[in-house]
Amino acid sequence: MTTAETTPTSTFKNYLGLIRFSHTIFALPFALLSAAIAWVTQVEFRLQDLCGILLCMVFARTAAMAFNRYADRKLDAENPRTKGRHIPAGILSARQVLGLTIFSGLAFIASTLLFFPNQTPLILSVPVLLFLLGYSYVKRFSMWAHYWLAAALMLSPIATWIALTGTVDPSLWWLAAAIFFWVGGFDIIYACQDAEFDRKAGLFSIPARIGISKALKLAAISHFLCAIALILFAWTSPLSWLFLASVIVVALLLIYEHAIVTPQDLSRAGIAFFNINAIISIGLFLFGIADLWLTR
Repeated sequence: MTTAETTPTSTFKNYLGLIRFSHTIFALPFALLSAAIAWVTQVEFRLQDLCGILLCMVFARTAAMAFNRYADRKLDAENPRTKGRHIPAGILSARQVLGLTIFSGLAFIASTLLFFPNQTPLILSVPVLLFLLGYSYVKRFSMWAHYWLAAALMLSPIATWIALTGTVDPSLWWLAAAIFFWVGGFDIIYACQDAEFDRKAGLFSIPARIGISKALKLAAISHFLCAIALILFAWTSPLSWLFLASVIVVALLLIYEHAIVTPQDLSRAGIAFFNINAIISIGLFLFGIADLWLTR
């Protein structure tokens, strides 16, 4: 490498690329929506709580993503689609990535101190972190790794509510269920790209085990259940018609997502994975905030 390639700035950019920092938008909007509802209906706003939410979300995801890249480094090197990732390409060393994992994990635990005097986030931080890191090995023994990831992301609104109030609002379980089926569905779609490699490598993924056609059908069912859960969340939460209108838009986007990805053409799986789902998460957050602001 040249000197220009090893400056602190370039290294920082490499770390951001490693963890796909932009993908934080999949879970963060739901944590912030949960917080907004809590601040409007349950507790007073504190700047330190907002900082705690942002730091915990960023560091938890960074730890999980970095560890996933570390755990999968040999598999990534063998997979034609992923051999250009940072460790197999030599952009970052395995030691650097493991170091980032450890630093981010400790920073996540430390960030829960911002929620004091509520000690529950600190108490739960280690079990939650272990659950997040555990995802990296699930596909080695179970085809349901997609829904392990989904369960990890669905914790965001629940954990946020617990951090702010010390309790769990029943309506949040519907939002968590929506996230669970939403993430599980789009991760199955994304995994279809690696179905052949997963079979050869002996990995357990839904597309590798039941075939791409059936996997896409399961993803469609999962997204149907996501839409139902969002409707139930809108019905049971303080949100009203404006948020419910956004659910209709989400349903249409999910239909479009399945229309552009077929067993015969997976070329737009990346668009379905990031672009459409980024619109969904950010859109639900913005509509939720507008609902709280305009209808109360």
